[in-house]
Amino acid sequence: MKAMVGSSVQVNSFEAGIETAKKATKGIKNPKVGLLFTSVKYAQDQVIRGIKTVNPEIKVIGCTSSGAIMTPEGIIASENGFAGMMVLDDNELTIGVASSERGINPRETGRRIAREAMENAGKKFAPVAFLMIASPAEEEYYLKGIQDVIGEVPMFGGSAADDAVVGDWKVFCEEKSFSDGCAIALFYTTKDIKTIFTGAYEETNNVGIITKVENDRRIVEIDHVPALRKYAEWTGLNADELMGQNLLVASIPMALGVKSIQGDVLAVRHPMVGNPDYSFNVGAKVAEKTAIIQLETNVDGLINGAVDTIRKVRREFEPAAMFLVHCGGRKLYIGNRIDEDFVAIKNAVGDIPFIVAFTFGEYGQNNHSGATIGGLSLSFTGFAK
Repeated sequence: MKAMVGSSVQVNSFEAGIETAKKATKGIKNPKVGLLFTSVKYAQDQVIRGIKTVNPEIKVIGCTSSGAIMTPEGIIASENGFAGMMVLDDNELTIGVASSERGINPRETGRRIAREAMENAGKKFAPVAFLMIASPAEEEYYLKGIQDVIGEVPMFGGSAADDAVVGDWKVFCEEKSFSDGCAIALFYTTKDIKTIFTGAYEETNNVGIITKVENDRRIVEIDHVPALRKYAEWTGLNADELMGQNLLVASIPMALGVKSIQGDVLAVRHPMVGNPDYSFNVGAKVAEKTAIIQLETNVDGLINGAVDTIRKVRREFEPAAMFLVHCGGRKLYIGNRIDEDFVAIKNAVGDIPFIVAFTFGEYGQNNHSGATIGGLSLSFTGFAK
């Protein structure tokens, strides 16, 4: 497999698409798919139109990234906007893409786009892996619908993001772009694809049972105690100071986690919004009568976690390219040490083409655990040579 990465910070969205595509397809004879990530400040349709002007045949899928992206060239960011794309090519690679706005039922939407993507690939059987990009809500239901059609094959990807958690994000696939929906790319290949999905947090001994949940993502009680009060007790924070989005940043080094049934995945749950009744909203689905664990890390842990995850992807595996989905919340907390984060990632990746997108949700699996949705996490994928 061959890969190339290109980017642009042109002011004009169309011109940014052209420049990105020219750089990303340099030396690539038959580009199969472009994984595209842009600023919310761009007109996404114009970026894609620019890309298609350079190469009409390339299949494009991606989303907006929070504040920046990373490529081998560095941290790509600008007040006027940015775009970056990784292009993959291999004689033994076939890609099928499809997307849709939410519709009435996200699970049915997932089924429909899975069938459309198979048709787009010219296949009647399941792929070896798939990329999912969705808006930051109901990802679990899109995933179930997709799996209804193709089964539980390995998956990777993340949720669209914006710069201020105000809903400006976009998902895009080919000529479509929208703020609420899902896009997928099915990978049919003989080459290995390896994903490591992790929060890279440490567990504490603070653990409780979720005793009341509302609307999938609102934890009302832990151990029959108002959830925010229990969280404050564990962390030593003041519950009254965690109302609204005050909780969003304060909770990043002290996130929560839930384990898969076999314990192979510790999926991070990011406490995001504190409510007046001392419940709080999290960034992914939770269930009553399950255990939730307080986690901990610091900026060093966030940076080192990315390095360790890259090393795990590369363990006994020779990638031709790496697609690194990195939570935007982690980037926010890393703050002015983001240059250090880039250097650490670049050194760990080495000379392999890569792109980092900053998302508001991350997807993956470990050790046959089944596909999982998390937050404050890393979903790092390698494509074999």
